[in-house]
Amino acid sequence: MARKSVSALEKVFHKRSLGRLRRYVRDADVASLGLLRQQRNMAREMRVQIDELSFIAGERLALPLSGGHSLVTQRGTDWAWRPDVWRGPVAERGIVAIQSKSQIGNRVTLYHDCKISEMTMRQIRNTREQDLAPYGLRLDVFRFDGSFLSLAMDLPSDACDGLRMKHLIRVDSIIEVEKPIEIFARLNIKHGPNIEQIVREIPMYGDEQMVEFDLGYVKLNEQRIEKMWLDLIFESPEMNQVTIRDITFCRHPRAEL
Repeated sequence: MARKSVSALEKVFHKRSLGRLRRYVRDADVASLGLLRQQRNMAREMRVQIDELSFIAGERLALPLSGGHSLVTQRGTDWAWRPDVWRGPVAERGIVAIQSKSQIGNRVTLYHDCKISEMTMRQIRNTREQDLAPYGLRLDVFRFDGSFLSLAMDLPSDACDGLRMKHLIRVDSIIEVEKPIEIFARLNIKHGPNIEQIVREIPMYGDEQMVEFDLGYVKLNEQRIEKMWLDLIFESPEMNQVTIRDITFCRHPRAEL
């Protein structure tokens, strides 16, 4: 049975722990290096648990109340996923003058080849009734002197478990743009020393955008599939704002003919 409140004794222990941590901070300038190293290791262990609790709590307490777990899936779906950036608050909420290979949350990385970066990327709150994801991701691009801009999403390892050529990988997204832009989705599958790539253009009309990748059209060594990732590629992104309200992945077998 789930607990409904923190006990009085736990509150006392928390107050004492907080007081002890404040003393560590106050005395850090004069503490011996050996003691300071031990306290740093203790703080790092606490930080891991604090960050995990903060993420789960933020995800569950955020609006919409779905908590980021509601996914629209197809019949026969055997795997589905929404990246953390769209599920709950991340520690790095915003980045200014983004450098290539900058990460926001887990598994989401921005790549570009600009000499001077005039881009910002930040996590935003979704507040519309129709939004299933509590959070969105907004990319503002001003002057752009590069040749490419892409957002890479590493799919978790369980996306590859049992993956076969009979599968379809479906990507559903809700993307808003300030002015018309072409956006391509490229699915990358690493199997052994080889990487197979499938590219689809995301239809930028209507309220939702969907693409499917049929693995039956690529030559895969099903026994050696190691990882998958998706690149969102933005063509001519200069002076534009792109808001990705949601993006989800699901895997289901192709209908038998």
